[in-house]
Amino acid sequence: MDSWFRTLLNTSRSKKRLITLFIDSIFIFSAFWLALIVRLDSLTPFFESKNWLLLALVLPASLLAFINLGLYRAVLRFVGAHAVGAIVIGTVISTIVLVVASFFTQVTIPRTMPVIYAWLLILSVGGSRIMVRAMVGRLATVNKTPVVIYGAGSAGRQLAPAIGAGEEYYVSAFIDDDKSKQGAILQGIPVIAFEGIFSLIERKRVRKILLAMPSESRVRRKEILAQLENLPVEVMTIPGMADVVEGRATLDEIKDVEIEDLLGRDPVEPKQELLNANIKGKSVMVTGAGGSIGSELCRQIIKHGPSKLVLFELTEFALYSIEKELSEVINEKGLDIELIPIMGSVQHINRLETCMLAFGVHTVYHAAAYKHVPLVEHNVVEGVRNNVFGTYYSAKAAINAKVETFVLVSTDKAVRPTNVMGTSKRMAELCLQGLAQNKEKGKHNTRFCMVRFGNVLGSSGSVVPLFRRQIKEGGPITLTHPEITRFFMTIPEAAQLVIQAGAMGKGGDVFVLDMGESVKIKDLATKMIHLSGLEIKNESNPHGDIEIQCTGLRPGEKLYEELLIGDNVEQTSHQRIMTAKEVMLPLPELNVFLDELDTACHNFEHEKIRQLLLDAPTGFNPTDGICDLVWNAKKEHISFDERNVVSFK
Repeated sequence: MDSWFRTLLNTSRSKKRLITLFIDSIFIFSAFWLALIVRLDSLTPFFESKNWLLLALVLPASLLAFINLGLYRAVLRFVGAHAVGAIVIGTVISTIVLVVASFFTQVTIPRTMPVIYAWLLILSVGGSRIMVRAMVGRLATVNKTPVVIYGAGSAGRQLAPAIGAGEEYYVSAFIDDDKSKQGAILQGIPVIAFEGIFSLIERKRVRKILLAMPSESRVRRKEILAQLENLPVEVMTIPGMADVVEGRATLDEIKDVEIEDLLGRDPVEPKQELLNANIKGKSVMVTGAGGSIGSELCRQIIKHGPSKLVLFELTEFALYSIEKELSEVINEKGLDIELIPIMGSVQHINRLETCMLAFGVHTVYHAAAYKHVPLVEHNVVEGVRNNVFGTYYSAKAAINAKVETFVLVSTDKAVRPTNVMGTSKRMAELCLQGLAQNKEKGKHNTRFCMVRFGNVLGSSGSVVPLFRRQIKEGGPITLTHPEITRFFMTIPEAAQLVIQAGAMGKGGDVFVLDMGESVKIKDLATKMIHLSGLEIKNESNPHGDIEIQCTGLRPGEKLYEELLIGDNVEQTSHQRIMTAKEVMLPLPELNVFLDELDTACHNFEHEKIRQLLLDAPTGFNPTDGICDLVWNAKKEHISFDERNVVSFK
């Protein structure tokens, strides 16, 4: 039966229309005679020629009505309201034709016969189509994977037909917490309570749950994900309503669960006056414009109407990518913004100052930095030069170019650092704090401030994309230590807060972003495995899917990150932005220190660099020795030569 029905469905549309027309003819024929026979309770009408004449008029007229109403243009497997309307109206026309034809041909029919005829015709023509749709639906699910949609609201109801039209999945049920919806049937799909999912997983072998609640808060989504985490299913989601409204996504785009939902942190509505203060109508420069934070800063900046946006970037491809992306947005939205892509290094003060003067820069967001802890440990001189001197030169250039505001993007790793990267970022803060002292003395008018925050989700080097890739590859997931924790924030929220904090600065301010609770990385990995419908492989579950392996802390890596050095913290007018009172280095002492550090870097004197960083008020407490690859290779080479000399003697 199934094979015959599949063959019929796969025939051409013209053949299917002819077959449907023939079957409807049989239905009209049958309804006419059944109505007469049932009403008169006799087979006699069947043998009277006058009744055959009446049928000969009704049959073609009825088919013609159905054709003109578009009934045969409707695809049977997707019968909807239009087809139902065509059947009802066509039946009414057919019944009127029956009554009028019997009057003019003087063929007597019982008064109730047209009513019986109409009901029989609707039941047969309409019922056949419903039956075909049901059979198609049953066949469609044979080779499809059953899924459950969590959320029977408008988003879930829009998602269900989109899934059904595809070739991979079919929706076996909705889950909804609204008790008034539970037990209802929506689009032929039952709505169940959360408790019903357990039997559904067992009966239907459901392996995916789609979270269709784009308007819910992240706190609520986190609660739902916590419920779903221990189920043997993969949990996926649809885009947030903001992305749908802005045209960046559609409701039927299914994707992995956002890590933001696992963190359960709702972003705070930004203050427009703070976002506009340093940007609207001004010339703005972003260093490191092609990086994770720098590029997002650029995306946020063009939303607030700068006159110019200078993209200062060392990496050619990164500069090309962000310039192309922003140009498309500017052209698409018809924005009056001059986009200026500048290739250069923050270690070249002349290049920086010339650019700032040439484009009349009012505001600088300094995001250029080497931020990968192990890489900076292995390349100490470049890390120090880029992070410390790159910041100092950028700030000096800003003073010389009479820039109004200079905002440094800092990091939580600058607090009691155990590595060169964190120490270099704390030194960058000290540089700005030192230069800010001259503003207080009236020697320049540039406002300096620093914004310190933790990890951003999705940045280069973030654990989230790494874990996702490792899960897709079948594991193992690698993390450095089972107890390691980190603060997390989304890149757009971090960029918005950096801009707002920059508008609050008076000079030498250290702002700290409220990152919420720190997250245990192992717990994050565990949640990602469970929400992928997989099990953790360990000693107690040797047949699991994904193993979590601890590789040991990398050079300079800390178990726990902090955002504050001391307890001197005050709340600002923004609930997510705090200001910290940190130790400062007087400018004369800072200049002496920088001269010594510059000489040590120039001569590759790593022991001296290490000692200078230890002596500075950075709180540097290294957990490893000097890890610079070149320095260690030279040491080994010298030791090798000395051994050879001794052997020769």
